[in-house]
Amino acid sequence: MAKSKTEKQPSSTIALNRKAKHDYFIEERIEAGLVLQGWEVKALRAGKGRITEAYVIIKDAEAFLLGAHIQPLSSASTHVHADPTRTRKLLLHEREIATLIGATEQKGYTVVPLAMYWKRGNAKLEIALAKGKANYDKRQDKKDKDWKRQKERLLRT
Repeated sequence: MAKSKTEKQPSSTIALNRKAKHDYFIEERIEAGLVLQGWEVKALRAGKGRITEAYVIIKDAEAFLLGAHIQPLSSASTHVHADPTRTRKLLLHEREIATLIGATEQKGYTVVPLAMYWKRGNAKLEIALAKGKANYDKRQDKKDKDWKRQKERLLRT
C-alpha cells in the first residue's frame, strides 16, 4: 500500500542543540558521520539521543564527540555493556579536519555540535566552528528577539 501525501513523514531530526545558537556565534557548518554501535543506532531510532552538553575535540588528526548521551533501550542485548556517554569518533575528510584544527588552534574558535539527524539511513552530526558570545551579546540578542516578537504582535492588530 502506497503512502498518501497527507500522511506526515517522520522527522529525520534526532537531537538539536538549541543552546549552541544562544552561547556561540556560528561561523561555518560541517556535516560529519558518526561511528556507532548497534545498540546506539536502535536507541537513536527510538529518539533517545541528546547533544545539549556535547562538544567536539580534535586529537591526532581525528575528531571525537564527547558528552553526547544516548540512553540504551531496556530491550537491548544483555551481553553488551552500554556506556551512554562514551566517546564517539566523527567521520570527516582530511581537509575538513585540517580546517577545524587551524581554526581552533590559531583563531580561537571552538567546535560545537548543532544537530543530529538521519540522512539516507545513516546518522549524521552537524558541527560548527563557533566563537563564544559575551554576556552583553546574549542580552542584545534577547532584546532583538523580544522586539521582533513585539513588532509581529503590533502588525497583527
